[in-house]
Amino acid sequence: MKRCAEGKSRDSFGPVVDRDNSGVPVDLRTPSPARMYDYFLGGKDNFTVDREAAEQVLKLWPETEGLARANRRFLGRAVRYLAEQGVDQFLDIGTGIPTSPNVHEFAREVNPAARVAYVDNDPIVTTHNRALRDTEGVTSVQGDLRAPERLLAEPRLRGVIDFDRPVAVLFIAVLHFIDTSAAELVARYRRALAPGSYLAVSVLTVDGIDPTVRRRAQAVYAKSSAPLVMRTRADVEPFFDGCDLVEPGLVPVNEWRADEPPFTAGGLVGVGRIRTDEAR
Repeated sequence: MKRCAEGKSRDSFGPVVDRDNSGVPVDLRTPSPARMYDYFLGGKDNFTVDREAAEQVLKLWPETEGLARANRRFLGRAVRYLAEQGVDQFLDIGTGIPTSPNVHEFAREVNPAARVAYVDNDPIVTTHNRALRDTEGVTSVQGDLRAPERLLAEPRLRGVIDFDRPVAVLFIAVLHFIDTSAAELVARYRRALAPGSYLAVSVLTVDGIDPTVRRRAQAVYAKSSAPLVMRTRADVEPFFDGCDLVEPGLVPVNEWRADEPPFTAGGLVGVGRIRTDEAR
């Protein structure tokens, strides 16, 4: 993986600065999971504090880099599949730093008219999204996934997404940063969607990971802007309550409609079509 020796920052500017002339303050003392993920993917939108934290994780769990990249490939496969099923609206929650190809690029390979709303609670991420992603039929919204009703009512989002029609909601590598009842949160989104909508999820799990490694990795993220909550398979299965899972079901990331060697540990992914009796 190509490491970014300088990225976009030098710490001599102090702990809190307007880093990219966006008007949004950047806290250089606290790692951001979104910027750490960007680093795992080989991106440049990260700072020294993020790189140092990410390197701590990589020393504990070298597979993190490969898992991040495999997760990105799953996102592309899932979005293309959903577009092929006729879905032309995508709500990407916890989108993270823009990484090309983006969701709207994956979707528009199949349907050039696909519409996408990107959501993240990090103002830095939203600023990057609006600069690099916003175009006709694509928007970026700053919002907290832990407040579904408020988020789904956001005018900027509703200017792109019509919730009276099917929409695919993407929870990609975000639910393991939620320390409340993630299953109930997902259910609240599910109940707000029209018949024919879908959920796509990727999430880290404890299965197959050495407990000591897990605890130390969680200790690194405990010093970041969001904790790392790794669940069991039994914890993840309720995310798809009220859904018919698309084959091959809830599986390791490299086993979802791909011919790649599977990871023996690290996480699960799945896509589910919301049953009519579960939709609003």
